[in-house]
Amino acid sequence: MERSAYTEMAAIDENHWWYRARRRIVAEMITQHIAKRPNLAIAEIGCGTGSNLPVLARFGQLTAVEPDADARAYAATRADATVLEGRLPDGLPLADGSLDLAVMLDVLEHVDDDVAALKAVATKLKPGASFLLTVPAMPSLWSPHDEEHHHKRRYTAQTLRAAIEAAGLKIEMMSYFNTLLLPMIAGVRWMKNLTGSKEVDTGMPSNWLNNLLEAIFAFERHLIGRLPLPLGVSLVVIVKAA
Repeated sequence: MERSAYTEMAAIDENHWWYRARRRIVAEMITQHIAKRPNLAIAEIGCGTGSNLPVLARFGQLTAVEPDADARAYAATRADATVLEGRLPDGLPLADGSLDLAVMLDVLEHVDDDVAALKAVATKLKPGASFLLTVPAMPSLWSPHDEEHHHKRRYTAQTLRAAIEAAGLKIEMMSYFNTLLLPMIAGVRWMKNLTGSKEVDTGMPSNWLNNLLEAIFAFERHLIGRLPLPLGVSLVVIVKAA
């Protein structure tokens, strides 16, 4: 990711509607589908500047892994977590078979070999452990936002399923999300593509709009896994180790 993107992320990820709503969705999914007992051994892989760490730390003993030194410095201030240098697929500083839960939020799309990355995470899971990940969806939404963040791809449910199964993991549940705002986001990105605009859509909106967008997006925590969401800006999946 460009250095400017990390600086911007650290400045806004506490308050931007997308990050706030995604944290609420992730917390709900862990509560409903994964956290059957307290004090899980958890690792967030690719933690960035660490905005997810306070939420994840509520569920157990937390380790975070991040390749970028500047991002690690931000992350170390966010929560009671061990923040380690590491990268996918060959540099994860975690013991094999040590995790109850691995979390990877919008990371897989940055890795050249996504199957190798998934296999690497799988080796760190205890038998029956869970792996929660999110990725950007719908290749038709490709825009300067993806280029700024050095994305290699956007996924469909079919391509993500193929990568997970090729890594030998079993899908427990999968869903598109950020569905309710899809028409707005798609319209903005397609218009920018048509006009050749290189503007990246990650700035902070006004307070009232930020709160409204968060409320709409976060409402999907009540829908995911309960109602089919056939398309969305992102995909979320929970997989199980063998």
